[in-house]
Amino acid sequence: FMGGFTFHRSGLLGVSLRCCYLLMMIYRSSVVCVSAGWIDPDTPVSARSIISSDGIKYDLVMSDEFNKDGRDFADGEDSMWTALDKSDDDQSSNGGGSLHFYNSSSVSTANGFLNISTTAEKTSWTGYNPFKKDYEKLTKHFKSGMVNSWNKFCFTGGIIEVEAIMPGSPSSGGLWPAIWLLGNLGRATYEGSTAGIWPWSYDKCDRSRQRSQAISACSSSSHYGMRPYTGRGSTEIDIIEIMPGEPGYLPSTSPKIERPYAAMTLQVAPGGTTSRPNSGQAPVRHATTGLDGHPPLPAQEWYEGLGYGGNTSMNPFFYGTYLGPTKPQEPTHRTEKEAYQADAIGAMYQMGEEEFGRVHTFRLEWVP
Repeated sequence: FMGGFTFHRSGLLGVSLRCCYLLMMIYRSSVVCVSAGWIDPDTPVSARSIISSDGIKYDLVMSDEFNKDGRDFADGEDSMWTALDKSDDDQSSNGGGSLHFYNSSSVSTANGFLNISTTAEKTSWTGYNPFKKDYEKLTKHFKSGMVNSWNKFCFTGGIIEVEAIMPGSPSSGGLWPAIWLLGNLGRATYEGSTAGIWPWSYDKCDRSRQRSQAISACSSSSHYGMRPYTGRGSTEIDIIEIMPGEPGYLPSTSPKIERPYAAMTLQVAPGGTTSRPNSGQAPVRHATTGLDGHPPLPAQEWYEGLGYGGNTSMNPFFYGTYLGPTKPQEPTHRTEKEAYQADAIGAMYQMGEEEFGRVHTFRLEWVP
């Protein structure tokens, strides 16, 4: 697979949301990193401040240029990033799920890039099979990498800029490169750490939701060493998730979007539980009556005032995950009273071949 993510200037500027950490889940990538301190000495002075879209000046607080070749990102080796050495255990009750094993040897730096490679390579280990409830020899047939800043550097608001080259070919499906944020209470791919935590963003006491949210504002006890009566969770912000594949316009997108595209999403809980939009269709904002005189199609409840730039559409294919009751063989446990709906507020940006051949800048502005 060719290509990569490149954070020539991976910069964080500003302050103040609940702590999120940065993850890169790519298949051949380039990024920027620091060896000592939070601001890389190689970051140009001209890049150490920036003006937001609403005219506010932000000063640089973290950057990484990845100019040192041969950096080691295995656990404990780098002050800012950690590359995982574990199976990606994202899976469903029927046994389907991620096909790769994360290995820190898939992450390297060379020529000012952080490269994350994917190879068709078998990895076997002895592990616990949650479906069989026993230890056995497990095998995955692809090897890749994930780099994150969990428990090292937290973004609490401001601006993130990432310079990246996308991996592979724009028409080749099967890859899902991504740059994203996750609240620090959860840890990506560690399923137990996100149960009842992801993607909650709720700080009110609602007894009907108390059992669904692991750290609820209804709790009078200081569980986990945290303040009582304070709701917490692990919200997710996807700066980019890339979907390559065969071209062809996708329904219900306006303007028309086709693969390859970048999905950009805010995921929160709790979500709305009634009159939700149907997947694959734009929200019905007003009740309508069919031409044959049938009863009206009711209006659907969804977020108002969403704005989209050029070549960008609302994402009608993902309105949020329903985390329903689990089956006995699943690795996490959730009863019917603990089930909940999450919301995803997302956009789809039309990409082209140029994003897969040269560096482009992707930016998030977040005001808590």
